[in-house]
Amino acid sequence: MQFPAAQIALIIGGKIDGDPTVAVSSFGKIEEATKGQLAFLANQKYEEHLYTTQASVIIINETQELKQTIAATLIRVPDAYSAFATLLSKYQEIASQQLIGVQEPSYISKTAKLGEKIFIGAFAYLGENVCIGNHVKIFPNVYIGDNVKIGDHSVLHPGVKIYHDCVIGKNVTIHAGTVIGSDGFGFAPQADGSFKKVPQIGNVVVEDFVEIGANAAIDRATIGSTLIKSGAKLDNLIQIAHNVEVGNNTVIAAQVGVSGSTKIGNNVMIGGQAGLAGHLQIADHSKINGQSGVSKSIKTPNSAVTGSPAFEYTNALRSQAISRKLPEIEKRLKELENLVKQFMAEKV
Repeated sequence: MQFPAAQIALIIGGKIDGDPTVAVSSFGKIEEATKGQLAFLANQKYEEHLYTTQASVIIINETQELKQTIAATLIRVPDAYSAFATLLSKYQEIASQQLIGVQEPSYISKTAKLGEKIFIGAFAYLGENVCIGNHVKIFPNVYIGDNVKIGDHSVLHPGVKIYHDCVIGKNVTIHAGTVIGSDGFGFAPQADGSFKKVPQIGNVVVEDFVEIGANAAIDRATIGSTLIKSGAKLDNLIQIAHNVEVGNNTVIAAQVGVSGSTKIGNNVMIGGQAGLAGHLQIADHSKINGQSGVSKSIKTPNSAVTGSPAFEYTNALRSQAISRKLPEIEKRLKELENLVKQFMAEKV
């Protein structure tokens, strides 16, 4: 497929600087793009490539000042990175429209309800009373348990497992290998030192416009629902325990673990490899630095924490700066002690 610059500008709301008839058929990084490809410049670290790239069309910020003439057609937009993301989404949407129908072999229960223009890949399994919305894409080897509901325009990539009774909203993307609705980690200690499993009879509810990365695990609630609210974005290899709530538009990077019944607010940002203890409250707009260990609730909105145990970000940086100076401080303290001893000896 080829797209002229004029059509691309219309899709992303940009202004053309150059030949609007120039067409592209693929994408390329600005430092590697060749003729017939589209690139973008959002990070000024790559500005030098703007003048050497062979790309035919380049999306740039409308504030970008040119230091020399450029052969490529430019499309100026308020935010080049956001515009490029919009364009990729549109391209992906066009490509996915070609995927319609049910591949064989696959198993679909007679009680399952299927929406319009869906795709079901080979070796998929759809259990009893499953309800699939319109334009849903279910790739090969996906398992969907009994009574699961999946909203319109959602995409389940290969090997996704959705356990019984879970609910997936509209425009949700779940990447390969992720498991939704496995049992929460609930075991009651017994007098003899053994552990008795506590049945996990709740479910997981994933609201609209959520994206979940590959090989993540989101446990079902003991009672009620583990809840991922609208707009949340979860990276690869994340563990969300039973009865956790993840707020609207919260983003969580890879390898984060969230313990049971913790409630994470809206627009929270959690860095990679952070760990959150159970039964905590994380206030809206909090920022948790990567590898932080959060053992207490964060009750003040817009807080930033780091370290393990995590505490206020600015104070943590000061503490780290002081810790690096401890050898020097120790030396000065010893010198001060010697001066005090000398003074006391002279006084006597």
